[in-house]
Amino acid sequence: MKPVAPRRIKFHHLLLVVIIAIGAFLLLMPTKVQPLAWTPPVAPSLKSGLYAENQKLKGLQTVGALDIDGPEALLLENGSLISGLHDGRVIRTALDGSTLQVLANTGGRPLGLARHPDGRLIIADAVKGLLALDAKGQLSTLTTSANGLPFGFTDDVAVDAAGRYAYFSDATSRWGYGQDGEAVIEHGGDGRLLRYDFQTGQTEQLLDGLEFANGIALGPQEAYVLVNETGAYRISRYWLSGAKAGTRDLFIDNLPGLPDNLSFNGQGRFWVALYAPRNVLLDGTAPYPLVRKMIVRAMTLLPKPVEKRGFVLGLDTQGQVIANLQDASAGNYAPITTVREYGDALYFGSLKATHMARLPLSVALAKAP
Repeated sequence: MKPVAPRRIKFHHLLLVVIIAIGAFLLLMPTKVQPLAWTPPVAPSLKSGLYAENQKLKGLQTVGALDIDGPEALLLENGSLISGLHDGRVIRTALDGSTLQVLANTGGRPLGLARHPDGRLIIADAVKGLLALDAKGQLSTLTTSANGLPFGFTDDVAVDAAGRYAYFSDATSRWGYGQDGEAVIEHGGDGRLLRYDFQTGQTEQLLDGLEFANGIALGPQEAYVLVNETGAYRISRYWLSGAKAGTRDLFIDNLPGLPDNLSFNGQGRFWVALYAPRNVLLDGTAPYPLVRKMIVRAMTLLPKPVEKRGFVLGLDTQGQVIANLQDASAGNYAPITTVREYGDALYFGSLKATHMARLPLSVALAKAP
């Protein structure tokens, strides 16, 4: 018998040690994430049907300043875009990018913006809570907790027409900004829909148990408020008036991706930004907490398994899909985390991009041939 070369034996021993080390890391490394088992609905197809892939978002027009980091929330006012950036700045930029004005720096991460009728800019800051910026550039903190529980991840905000209330989301009370992946994988249902009363200064909890509460939008006549549940692929509705006041139902369920921000055009259309399509690994391991915990550990070393696809849906007031906009091509504008309709165009923002973008509304609403 031919003897095995010592070098080969050493290699096999080394390989075995590496495999054992990886296994120990995936099984034993301490982690705060405590995944809960759940069974998501079967993901809709992107190959055909209602959510069939397309390139409607290909070749978006760049608008606003360039080389800005993560223009998430956005407002269009008087021909200028207002947005919040990764470094804490809230900026105003001309559509052609010729000017950039810093309105404030929250010292946190401004994610949601809404204009109060009295002129104040209301800011949902992931780190600092719900803030207000007055015309003199002075920042003030409106609220940082509800029911004795501090906000973990203040995400988005909408203000009613009368200026009485701000409706906003606390994505998760257990996790902070930058830990969205951990929160979604944990599926702990610790997100909340909240309401701040400008007259009394009180904060009321309208809903809890939400799966990463994200985008917020008031519906027609402000009869209800919608909140995206990123971790459950759905949009929940909380009724504010009428026979259903104080109750919750589902506006749309089993979305083909992770819903991020949400907006209403005031005339019958909602727009939903999907951070990314559904992930087979994430869905397939949902019933197995131990496996999901191993994925969390692996994510500390490996990139998150997220597809880079621009993805936006338009919905009518009945929760029916009226527009499906996508682009999975190289160099696309993605992930799209904010979309708003102004005039004859849609405007897009992104947590990861270095500029904002625009698409003619006629293209967005055009029916597929």
